[in-house]
Amino acid sequence: MSPKPILELHHISKQYVMGEAILDALKEVNLSIRANEYVAFIGPSGSGKSTLMNIVGCLDKPSSGEYILNGTPVAQLDDNALAHIRNREIGFIFQNFNLLGRANALHNVMQPLIYRGVSFSERKQMATAALQSVGLGDRLQHLPNQLSGGQRQRVAIARALVGKPTILLADEPTGNLDSSTSRDVMAMFDALHRQGHTIIVVTHDQNIANHCQRVIRLMDGQIQSDTVSAAAAKTQDAASRV
Repeated sequence: MSPKPILELHHISKQYVMGEAILDALKEVNLSIRANEYVAFIGPSGSGKSTLMNIVGCLDKPSSGEYILNGTPVAQLDDNALAHIRNREIGFIFQNFNLLGRANALHNVMQPLIYRGVSFSERKQMATAALQSVGLGDRLQHLPNQLSGGQRQRVAIARALVGKPTILLADEPTGNLDSSTSRDVMAMFDALHRQGHTIIVVTHDQNIANHCQRVIRLMDGQIQSDTVSAAAAKTQDAASRV
């Protein structure tokens, strides 16, 4: 029996009022994701992928529909409850890194644990381990402006990992990186997936989506296709021949 989904969307819609007009950003989206899936949300600007990301990440609430995250119905929770869920269930990785400029790498990674009431000594131990896991054990005291773009994104990944979230949610994680560094970052996501993490990557770039097992393409607020990626299909084909 396949495991129960950790993320379920049922008939999710989102409307925005624009003056006298109503914009349908999402229309009756149904989706489920299971543990250790590696998923891309892909589509052009205006397709609804960012709105879907915001709802999946509990940054916004749907206008209608049901969202169950790790067994908890979250669609209509108030802002405080959503913040609580975000802190424990979602590890965010952003295009612009969103690091605190005056805090070193260690303190940036410790930050999410403050809101859980974790003691300073435990926060420091957990953050150090997270930074070591992304190859930055020798950069604990460096400020963001002393790190390369790739290193800053690794700090952001360590910050996302430190709380052991249900889902890693990456929004255009290579958008501010050169092609070589982008490959390094995606290789890290590939490795995290092999370690058992559930990862959702939001992107407009097919090359980035190709790293994922499953590609969900959005257009005009709806899921246009939900397919196994070419790379995953090749792996499955090779496995079937063994």
